[in-house]
This record gives sequence, structure tokens and C-alpha cells, in this order.
Amino acid sequence: MSLPKLLIATRNPGKMREYGELLRDLPFELVSLDNAGVAEEVEETGQTFHENAALKAVTYASLAGMMALADDSGLEVDALGGEPGVHSARYGAKAPWGDEIQPMSDQDRVMLLLENLKDIPWEKRIARFRCVICIARPAKDGGFEAAGSVVGAVAGMIQYQPQGEDGFGYDPVFYLPSYGLTMAQISLEEKNRISHRADAAGRATTLMKQIG
Repeated sequence: MSLPKLLIATRNPGKMREYGELLRDLPFELVSLDNAGVAEEVEETGQTFHENAALKAVTYASLAGMMALADDSGLEVDALGGEPGVHSARYGAKAPWGDEIQPMSDQDRVMLLLENLKDIPWEKRIARFRCVICIARPAKDGGFEAAGSVVGAVAGMIQYQPQGEDGFGYDPVFYLPSYGLTMAQISLEEKNRISHRADAAGRATTLMKQIG
């Protein structure tokens, strides 16, 4: 008997690998947007992580015709007033260096963050990764609705230079004081135990079991 499918609203292979491990106890076959043949991109127009996660979960569930899990996550740096926050994936729309203006890569965004923190002393470089997960399920009217959302977080510091080859996004500069390493230097197994997404995914597993 085949398992029911759960759409994970991402095209990011790294994120799919993480969710494959984090949600291994759920009786679902996890599929990505590409696996489900969803070509459309949902614009993240919400002003909060909760709004964006719900928007993506409900819209992608409707497009794919199946239950969906969507997250919105980002880095909040106290010294920058909580930025980049909901704009983490779009922090600095274009790279301001080089001969031409180019779309920002993960590395570009990390370097921009470090530039914006260059005058901030170590003790004030406090930050956290926050993740909100929303689950969309079939509604009585035949469409899909948000069934609930959960929040996860992990605290750390922004160090001065990137270190580590694992992870993605801001992981190479997110320093974990209890480990003496960045998020990109710890193993995937350990990251899946302590990360903001791991925290939220654990809560999402409980939520999924409650809503059936």
C-alpha cells in the first residue's frame, strides 16, 4: 500500500534532504515542488514568517492538489533591528559590486551581512534563526486551508568570517557558542537535532499527528 503524499513547498535539494530526515516518522511520501510538477512560484508578500508560510502552504497545496507543508524562515540580527528577517532570502536584491549588477548569491548575502555588521562588537552580534511551518489540508469546500502553524528557533552569534562547508544560506557565519563552531561546521545529524527547522519540524510532526 502506497503512502499518501505530502508536498514540501521547496525546490531546494538541501532543504528536502533535511526534511526527509526531520519528518521520517510521518507516514507520508515527501515530494518537492519539482517532483509534483508545480512550476508556479508563490510570491512571498506577507509581512511576517507566519503570513508567508500560510500563503505558500495553501497556494501550493491547491496547485498540487495535496496536503502541503511550507515554511518561512530567516535570520534575525538584534543589532540590525531584526533584519534581514522575512527578507533573508532576498537580502540585498542585487549584488552592488563587480562590473555588472548581478542577482545575489548566498555568498553575496553573507558578505553583505558582514559588511553591515563591521562596526558591531562581538557582544552585540546576537542573532537567531527562526522558522515557522504551516500545514495546509483539504477544506470542506473542496479547496485547501491552513490547519495550523508552529514555530522553532535557535540562538547564536554572527561571527566575523565564514567557516564551514556544510549547510547553506547564512550557516557559515552563524556561530553556536555551545559548540564553538558555525552551523556550517557541525554534522547534518547534529544540525537536524538543534536547528530552528529541526525545532519547528518536531512540532510540525506532532501537529500532523493531531490533524490526521
